[in-house]
Amino acid sequence: MPGAPASSQGRGSSLRIWLMAARPRTLPAAVAPVLVGTALAWTVENGDLDWIAFAAAMLGALFIQVGTNLSNDYSDARRGADTEDRLGPVRVTAGGLVPPRQVLVATYVSFGLAVLCGIYLIAVAGWVLLAIGAASILAGILYTGGPRPYGYEGLGEVFVFLFFGVVAVTGSYYVQIQDLPWEAIVLAVPVGLLASAILVVNNVRDLETDRRAGKRTLAVRLGRERTRTLYAAMLLAAYVTALLPFALGSLSGWLALTWLTAPLAVRLQRTVRTHTDGPTLNEALAGTGRLEFLFCLLLALGLLLS
Repeated sequence: MPGAPASSQGRGSSLRIWLMAARPRTLPAAVAPVLVGTALAWTVENGDLDWIAFAAAMLGALFIQVGTNLSNDYSDARRGADTEDRLGPVRVTAGGLVPPRQVLVATYVSFGLAVLCGIYLIAVAGWVLLAIGAASILAGILYTGGPRPYGYEGLGEVFVFLFFGVVAVTGSYYVQIQDLPWEAIVLAVPVGLLASAILVVNNVRDLETDRRAGKRTLAVRLGRERTRTLYAAMLLAAYVTALLPFALGSLSGWLALTWLTAPLAVRLQRTVRTHTDGPTLNEALAGTGRLEFLFCLLLALGLLLS
């Protein structure tokens, strides 16, 4: 910016780098399950919610997501997985934009803020939320960190399904009602599938560089074509399972609002099936994040109207 003080330019540049490190495009995956779980609780309790618990659950989920992203940035750089020929966005540690120690400190700060949010949730819902929070943070660290990172063994999608689907939706419901009906578990399935689909696109894009780095993601294990088929199957299964509570007579047909996003899902599936270049798959990855958010927003709206 012409005429701007050097210190102002430096602060602006630093802020952009930290935003890059936080990976804001992944944050809908943290917000979406909290919306669905809380909307189901609203339906059961006729609007009588603990709004402080809702805010704490939302902020806690966001801080865990940011902490996981920072931990992934730091650990992948240490293991040599983020090389110069990587097709995805620049990672701040591997790219030399932020010293590794600062990224590690920021990781601890993010998880620490998540713990602070969890204190209220534990007071409200008891030791169950303590276990959920501890397991979520540990899963975020061990994705690419620790002696045997599960993200390097083809288990990333499984853990994303569990923690950004089943755990996040049912946990968000549980902090409101301290109960766990079957509907919460069923509605967590499409949320988890779409969150996992984001990672599938990421791993399809990085398949070759991950293989060379010894990172045996699910895409590396299955190969490109079968992983593309998996992506399509996950999208389809999300739309089908979202309607199960209606089909079983528990909730209303408003759940079908999720199908308004089906044209976007079809376009994304075609893109992932036919493209291998980084820029296009980066757009597909961001598009899958938007799909999950819109799908879950409409699912939450359908629950509120039930």
